[in-house]
Amino acid sequence: MTPPPTTAGAEAGAGAGGRAGQAVAGTGGHTAPTVTAPAGGAVADRATAGFRQRYGGPPAGRWAAPGRANLIGEHTDYNDGYVLPFALSLRTVVAAAGQPGEEWTVCSELADEAVTFTAADLGGPAEVGGQPTAPGRVTGWGAYVAGVVWALREAGYAVPGARLAVASDVPLGSGLSSSAALEAAVLAALVDLGGLDLPTERQPRLAQRAENAYVGAPTGIMDQSAVIRCREGHALFLDCRTEAVEHIPFDLDAAGLAMLVVDSRAPHRHADGEYASRRASCEQAARLLGVPALRDLPTDGLADALTGLPDDETRRRVRHVVTENQRVLDTVALLRAGRVREVGPLLTASHASMRDDFEITVPEVDVAVEAALAAGALGARMTGGGFGGCVLALVEASSVDAVADAVTAAYAERGFAAPGHVPVSPAPGATRL
Repeated sequence: MTPPPTTAGAEAGAGAGGRAGQAVAGTGGHTAPTVTAPAGGAVADRATAGFRQRYGGPPAGRWAAPGRANLIGEHTDYNDGYVLPFALSLRTVVAAAGQPGEEWTVCSELADEAVTFTAADLGGPAEVGGQPTAPGRVTGWGAYVAGVVWALREAGYAVPGARLAVASDVPLGSGLSSSAALEAAVLAALVDLGGLDLPTERQPRLAQRAENAYVGAPTGIMDQSAVIRCREGHALFLDCRTEAVEHIPFDLDAAGLAMLVVDSRAPHRHADGEYASRRASCEQAARLLGVPALRDLPTDGLADALTGLPDDETRRRVRHVVTENQRVLDTVALLRAGRVREVGPLLTASHASMRDDFEITVPEVDVAVEAALAAGALGARMTGGGFGGCVLALVEASSVDAVADAVTAAYAERGFAAPGHVPVSPAPGATRL
């Protein structure tokens, strides 16, 4: 097995995430997802314009955080395993300025009304179970912003009052982590505005706490780690147990390749309940097998371990996690060696495992994968927690349009709504513009 990342020659301090966030603003993530190339003006300019329109003057600055795609490693995070996300050029931008007192106002291009809240609206400190002792009064999309303020304050930081305006090219509900992008951009703005001493390596954990304990979404921190810590031209290799990270070269241009994101536009079907069910099944299997987590099962001992499980469904769930961890390690080894083209079959095998063993795909994503492969993609897989969302297809740079057209034609043949698509490349994490 390829060794996991270490703090020697790598960064330390991240984690991993599960269910993709679905709420940049205004809709709660329940609209049909849309992946398109950025339109309607540069996103940073839109954030600035929104700030001026709402508050009558210029912002003090603009902070951006990207969406993310997970190259490989699905549902391995909460099993203490490995993931390999990369940041996208699609970004959420927050234009912001400080204001006196403990009051925060945020508006968004995707919401009709601004949200204003004070320290009194945030709720009390977290209980042992992780929930605020007094439920916050901020709900809906504004809870992601309030959660960041709450988490900073709970950690002992003097958070400055602020006015914020949000614009985003990260699509809602598509598995590209719009919520983590919003959290990270807001966090970056507040840290800078307040001159807060919060090192980058600690920021993902705080953003995750905002989503877990305040918003109530049971994610790990893969998403927050990716959108905060990724580097341009690299994927982020996360060991979800040790929280070590390593930046793995992922230079698509040099290899003559492109990564096509295909939005299935499939509605998320029972995603929350099914996600919880998969997680519970994995945790129960680990208890039955007497290991701390499924990450502790070696691939060469998998067959023997499966005989100790009570039913075929549990065996299939475990098989996915163990083999998926190995696929992440194998992908990292290939990328370290500069053999980018050879990761394609691993992506395709990952999808087959999600479809057959973990059972988290839907017809739209399966059709997208099949059509992309038939049109010449080197590999393709669903990315994200499942039951809808996006597909990644590794393609020749010259074949992006042909593969996208093939997927669109396959959707038309089956009567599906036309998919969205956009080529992406590994981008940097959160930054001030």
